[in-house]
Amino acid sequence: MTNKDVIIARLLEQNQLLTKHNIQLQQKVQMLEEKIARLEKNSSNSSKPPSSDIINPQPTNKNKTKRKIGGQKGHPKHSRPLFEADEIDNTIIHKLTAKEVQRRGLIQLDKTESALQQIDLPEKLYTVIEHRVQLYLGPNGEIIKAKLPKDIRKTGLFSTRTIALTGYLKARGHMSYSTLQSFFTDIMNLNVAQSYLAKICTKKLSLALQPAYAEAGQFIRNAPVVGTDETGHKNPAYKSAWTWCQQTPGAVFFHISNSRASKVLLNILGKDYSGVITCDYFSANKKFIRLSKALVQYCWAHLIRDIKFLLTLGYKFLKRWAKALLAILRKIFRLWKTRHSRHFERYKKSIEKLKKAFLQKVRRPPDHNEALNIKKRFVNGIDKCYFLFLERKGISPTNNLSEQAIRFVVIDRRITQGTRSWAGMRWCERAWTVVATCSRHKHSVYDFFVDAMNATYADAPYPKLIPAKL
Repeated sequence: MTNKDVIIARLLEQNQLLTKHNIQLQQKVQMLEEKIARLEKNSSNSSKPPSSDIINPQPTNKNKTKRKIGGQKGHPKHSRPLFEADEIDNTIIHKLTAKEVQRRGLIQLDKTESALQQIDLPEKLYTVIEHRVQLYLGPNGEIIKAKLPKDIRKTGLFSTRTIALTGYLKARGHMSYSTLQSFFTDIMNLNVAQSYLAKICTKKLSLALQPAYAEAGQFIRNAPVVGTDETGHKNPAYKSAWTWCQQTPGAVFFHISNSRASKVLLNILGKDYSGVITCDYFSANKKFIRLSKALVQYCWAHLIRDIKFLLTLGYKFLKRWAKALLAILRKIFRLWKTRHSRHFERYKKSIEKLKKAFLQKVRRPPDHNEALNIKKRFVNGIDKCYFLFLERKGISPTNNLSEQAIRFVVIDRRITQGTRSWAGMRWCERAWTVVATCSRHKHSVYDFFVDAMNATYADAPYPKLIPAKL
């Protein structure tokens, strides 16, 4: 071989090595890009909660026009209506000084004009009531005492209204027991032990809310459509605990369990439940559907976030497939939202065409695990569980309402750090159920707590948590 042939052979060998090395580097870069994409998951492309975006906030759209905080130009002003005359407890008339009246030669009229209505608090925010019993002398010289009424004796140091206020601040105000104690010390000027405040909530008020909790549970079991979701619950007494949430327009039901399995749903809804549940694609939900008579509408919001995640992985073939799916879905939901203003037969024909196009595309995924996992949701009849909202009225394509309902619990968990006992969990699930359900019907949670306490200790009629006519 000549020197020229040797050089060419050597260069070809080097070229092959460089080509192989380049392919390895490209694969490594692709793997690292995928790893980075997984680490940078947020609430827009995964099931992570929006609160997690605070840690890694996404860049804001600089082209978005900013508007000033507060009322916008042309927006009608909203003012609180004035108190009526019978609602005013005290009136103060402000006058000019006698010297100024004399200097200006003014004559005082028998009229005044309202200048400001102000809401004030009394210096002492509570009253102390001492209950005494009359003593009597018996015929044999013994002392006979009158009996203290049962409802007064059972309530103890705090009256029913004070117990209701304590429970309201704990459940509705997300107060820990230490913060609750500080409230009574700083605002009420009362020295109350944390253990007593815990007893008020977990024993007295929790017992009073049990009938309302049972009412909400029964309502959920009879509802034709139920949204369900779950989130973690902190309790050192258990290795793991979960707060389950079932909601309808008429009621919200919370249950805390040390299990995240399908048996919890079977206990709450029952094996004979034959309605529709809206939920995410969680294994416990899927197993409940297999074991019960229920139909299911899987959440599109979760699936769309999974499809959007494919756009961040860096593979062009994945991006093309994901963009095509999202484009079809946008058309489907745009058409579904305007269904009431469209001709029914034409709407139905268009929807079926888009649905068919989506199924054809999703069942031919590129060779990637994430894409293949999405395909699995639309084979073997599972696709019907995603398009049930197109066939039946009153079914939402997403589980957003359940996630919104459970957000209240997540906030409470972050602030109060959960519970420490079985009684604490029972108090939380009952109080949260009443708070969320009262909010649905725009009822006062405090008033319900008061009425429930009075019904428990004074034999008054128990309040209705859910109106008879919705």
